[in-house]
Parts: sequence; structure tokens; C-alpha cells
Amino acid sequence: MQNKNKTVVKSMDLLNLFLSHTKLNLNEMIQLSGIPKTSVHRMVGSLEDMGFLQRDHEGKYALGLVFLQFGNLVAERLDIRNIALPIMRELRERVGEAVHLVVKDGRESIYIEKLDTDHPVRLYTKIGRRSPLYAGACSRILLAFMDETEREQYLSEVELLPIGNGTITAKEKLRAVLETSRKKGYSFSLSELENYTAELAAPIFDHNGRLTAGISVAGPEVRFHKDRLPELAEDVMRAANEISHMLGWIEPVAGSTAG
Repeated sequence: MQNKNKTVVKSMDLLNLFLSHTKLNLNEMIQLSGIPKTSVHRMVGSLEDMGFLQRDHEGKYALGLVFLQFGNLVAERLDIRNIALPIMRELRERVGEAVHLVVKDGRESIYIEKLDTDHPVRLYTKIGRRSPLYAGACSRILLAFMDETEREQYLSEVELLPIGNGTITAKEKLRAVLETSRKKGYSFSLSELENYTAELAAPIFDHNGRLTAGISVAGPEVRFHKDRLPELAEDVMRAANEISHMLGWIEPVAGSTAG
């Protein structure tokens, strides 16, 4: 505990109790923390005065609204491009393909960051490019993990126009592909936005578990052969999870129903 203030550390121990408990009274905090009763009384009083804890009419404490203010500020100040860029660079070096970062904008995806490769044969996409949500792996991963009600409304209204040779234009097929993407955790496309190209994408989530962006690797179709896909999928999903964790996302425990 060198260089650490013991009172601050113990106060943080008390606050950490509320990560797994909505409300606690003083006796419960004493029992759960193992901190002496007089110390708990003193620290809780200070935390309440500063707005970190609030007490209800039954004498039970909960986290104060000040955390909502801090939480919103942290979320607003997170620049996903700056956070993602080092991980995107690592992914590009690992797989040797172009790496894209996209977000949803209305009924389209928009490329907000991209890294090219040194391959003489490569894709020529650019930041600011837009694509319909139904076409291409990186766009479709946003559609796959979108809120179900919003997704179904989109599917009921959108016209699936062909763009490349592989663009999905049948809604039932699209629904099946979206379901597969949700189960596997990634999306794969061939010649959907441009002929003879391939893309593999995974979703990025924020601290609330909400879909925030998609990351993909893309290149000429000939380099995305069947035997390579499992390794590519693992690399892209790992990168997506790293970015998500840096945004505060906590991966659901296996068997959990949390979305």
C-alpha cells in the first residue's frame, strides 16, 4: 500500500461494494468490507456529503448521481478512433490486409478510419465512404447486432438493391445470414460492395453493452480462401473485443442472458 492513502483506498473498497449491490445499510457495509464500524461511519458520512453516496428514507445507501455525471463525461470523451487505431495497426500487421472502422449513421455505415496495406493488389476505400447496412461484412455486422426492433423495421422497409455480384437481395436469406453472424460473432462477405473483394468484420460494444462500431479486414477475394477464414475471424474478433474492453465493455459470462 506504499504511496497510497489508506483512507482513500478503504473508501474505494466501500464504493466497490455497490458494483454488485444496489443498496446497502451501514451494518451490511461493515460486514461485507471488514472495515471497523467507526471508520465506515466516518467514511460513509464524507462520501454522502460529497455526493458519492445517497441515503433513502429506510437508511439504505446507493451510489450518488455524481457518478452519472462522471460516467457520462468519460463516455463522451472517449474517442473511439484514437482508442481503436493502435489495435487496428496491430491487426493489419498480423493479417496483412486493409483494416476498416465503421459506425452506423442512419441507414448506412460510414468509414471513420482505415489502414491500407503494402500489397500491390489492394482495395481503394477511403474515410467517409458510405455503404447500405445490408451489404458488406462491416456494414452488416452493425445490422446484425442492432436492436431487434430497429433491425426488423429496417428490414421491412429497405429495398435490397444489387451492388456487387454477391450482394444479398433476398430478405429471408439476409435474415438467415444475420442470425448466423450473431451466433458466430462475426460477418463475412464476398463481392457484395465490389466484385472480387472479401471482408470479415466483428462488432464493437461500449460500456453499456451497446453496439458502437464495427471493425473489419478486407482485401482481394483470392486472399480470403476458406482455410484462412477461422484464423482471420479469431484475429478480428480479438481486436474488436480489445477495443470494446477499452470502451468499458464487460464480456458477458458464459450462460448469462445479458445482452
